[in-house]
Amino acid sequence: MQVQPYLFFDGRCEEALNFYCTALGARVTALMRFKDAPPSASAPGCTPPPGDKIMHSNLQIGTAQIMASDGVAPGEGAFKGFALSLAPPTDAEAERLFKALSDGGQVQMPLGPTFFASSFGMLADRFGVPWMVVVPLPEEP
Repeated sequence: MQVQPYLFFDGRCEEALNFYCTALGARVTALMRFKDAPPSASAPGCTPPPGDKIMHSNLQIGTAQIMASDGVAPGEGAFKGFALSLAPPTDAEAERLFKALSDGGQVQMPLGPTFFASSFGMLADRFGVPWMVVVPLPEEP
């Protein structure tokens, strides 16, 4: 069994997918727009978003899968109480990813060495998604 994050971008999903493909080398492995769903698939009491908006998508980052959508209710784009964590193999790669993700976002803790990592930093990207980038120190034998 796997637990996979599902992010709702309140109408900005396509922009987010493109950003993560560029910034992280992610790959979109599935994408379905609202116009692709049968009319009977609408959620009761919800006005469906415009047909070109994304109903469901899957984004692969390394071996991780993240699902994403534009959502059907306004205001779903607030990301609180969690962070996505990246563990690149080198400090140079951590710096590249941190810089790419923070473009248009907000750095909460600059990337740098800590007692537990050669590189660690926290940020919220331009969509408000919180990220941690960490290169753990090698374990001592």
